[in-house]
Amino acid sequence: MFYIMFDPDTREKIRMDSFPAGSLLINALMPELIKQIKDRPVLRQKLFQVEFLTTTSGQALISLIYHRQLDEEWELAAEQLRSTLQAMGTIHLIGRSRKQKINLQQDWVVEELEIAGRNYKFQQTENSFTQPNAAVNIKMVEWALAATTETDHDLLELYCGNGNFSLPLARNFNRVLATEISKVSVASARYNCELNNIDNVTVVRMSAEDFSAVMKGEKESRRANEADLASFNCGTVVVDPPRAGLDADTIELVRNYNRIVYISCNPETLVENLQSLATTHEVVKCALFDQFPYTHHVEAGVIIEKR
Repeated sequence: MFYIMFDPDTREKIRMDSFPAGSLLINALMPELIKQIKDRPVLRQKLFQVEFLTTTSGQALISLIYHRQLDEEWELAAEQLRSTLQAMGTIHLIGRSRKQKINLQQDWVVEELEIAGRNYKFQQTENSFTQPNAAVNIKMVEWALAATTETDHDLLELYCGNGNFSLPLARNFNRVLATEISKVSVASARYNCELNNIDNVTVVRMSAEDFSAVMKGEKESRRANEADLASFNCGTVVVDPPRAGLDADTIELVRNYNRIVYISCNPETLVENLQSLATTHEVVKCALFDQFPYTHHVEAGVIIEKR
């Protein structure tokens, strides 16, 4: 029994006894998990995938995914496994199969980061987006902080996730209006505001496309009304879109702001969006953040200001 990954071109199965690009805790847990599961049929039977989420604060969330339904016998064995792994850190286990999810304690961990001299805690939930490289993420947020000082207005953030940028940036702005489509991420962002005693951030569950339509007067939204969008005086917008980049309507929305902080995981769509914005804005700062060493993937940050 061993781990494999797939060659993205050939789909060839490649044995992986360790994962050097991952955290030290992931690499410690990988062999120990195999050791504990290998001779225990109730845990091993039809197990086909394992997912690890770890923090720099010594917490780990392990998801065991099966091609069979899980029962009380599995749950008892999994709890014994979790107790054994506790010697390596604060470990949480999840069992998954078709239409079934069993949480042993909880399905989230709390990451702790020191950003520009302040400590922040972030709930990170299974299967929801989080920045994968804590050390580089700190540098990325600090760069955005340094680029948005001396402001006297509010901040709009689209695609806010669990508040990775919203919470630290709140110190630079009067208020923050943050939007996100994922229900799980919205819940985490609101929880993280409480966790960090930050009270000037309003999180609205709404897609960037819907938000654009509301701001143009093309759509009514109960959530937008409850957030009292008209009360915000946003002069800066932060966008951290998916790989597809910003859609045409969102580009026209962000064009209305004096300063755009664009965080991109896909430089190709970033270039396309910058070309669209070039008629009204210009790039004044840029940076690259290598969250994925030894791969072709790279994160880019661009500060764009109105001409």
